[in-house]
Amino acid sequence: MNDREREAREALERVQRDAETLGSSALARMGRRAGDHFGGKDAVGSGQDGGTDPVELWGRRIGRALSLVGVVVLGLWLLVQLGIL
Repeated sequence: MNDREREAREALERVQRDAETLGSSALARMGRRAGDHFGGKDAVGSGQDGGTDPVELWGRRIGRALSLVGVVVLGLWLLVQLGIL
């Protein structure tokens, strides 16, 4: 019975994983990942005791927001230099 339960759970996990992949578009998944990245979700629970350091969390958020602003500014500057804008 133990082997059958394990096989059934694995089958259910595969179905759930495949349904998530098919049920959401690549654009939605990419947007969710970008939101998690800029929200600093990777800093949650990374402390020694599993806690979140608020300074590290906000530092990541601010740094990532500034990097996004920098990329946009550099992109606009490039377009101006190329004479497109």
